[in-house]
Amino acid sequence: MAIINETSGYVNVFLSSNVSTFTSQKRFPLSTTIAELKGKLELITGANSSTMQLQLLDRQRKLIQSLDDDTTSLEACHVHNDMIIHVIDSDPSKSLGEFEDLSKVEKYEMPEEEYAKRGESLRAFKEKMKLGRFAERDPESKLKEEEEATKAISIGARCEVTTPKAPPRRGVVMFVGKTHFKEGYWIGVKCDEPLGKNDGSVDGQRYFDCPPKYGLFVKPNSVKVGDYPEETLSDDEEM
Repeated sequence: MAIINETSGYVNVFLSSNVSTFTSQKRFPLSTTIAELKGKLELITGANSSTMQLQLLDRQRKLIQSLDDDTTSLEACHVHNDMIIHVIDSDPSKSLGEFEDLSKVEKYEMPEEEYAKRGESLRAFKEKMKLGRFAERDPESKLKEEEEATKAISIGARCEVTTPKAPPRRGVVMFVGKTHFKEGYWIGVKCDEPLGKNDGSVDGQRYFDCPPKYGLFVKPNSVKVGDYPEETLSDDEEM
């Protein structure tokens, strides 16, 4: 059995528990009372001090004594270095390993917009190095993907447009095809509200008619067609 370093006033013990499969080693002042120890062990083991029972074991896990008197100190209980203090939580609702099941822990998921703003992240590195989903695709393959996407979008269909850094916008599909202003396939949308950028024309070339600021051109993957009711202001909101 190891000898206590009496001049230090501390003792090193191993901790085990009936609600955890883990063991740990901690250092406590010899003056610590059993009541104080139970309070510290709540944070370490997850057991409740009000339903906690402590046993002092040797390294072979043989019972030396039960630590029942909350007023006594570790020194008075003859707790030596490298002994084991086993924590028993008598609460019947507790089970072995319940504090180790990470599937029960609610996880925080950072919004994509907030994560994208972080300069030093795996996403920023991949975007800079053009890796993964940020890798540059073959222009011909990209064009074929866009053409395939347009097959599910027909002129006159109700739709919702979702683009980065902008709220969802609803409207009617007015144009599907290629344009003069940029390569690839584009979808022209007449928005329900003045949340667009044009009147259906770009650089003098007209693709459809709508009031100014109601027209919008976006890529096919930004458009989802479906039963999207027209968004209108209520009577209380009209001006």
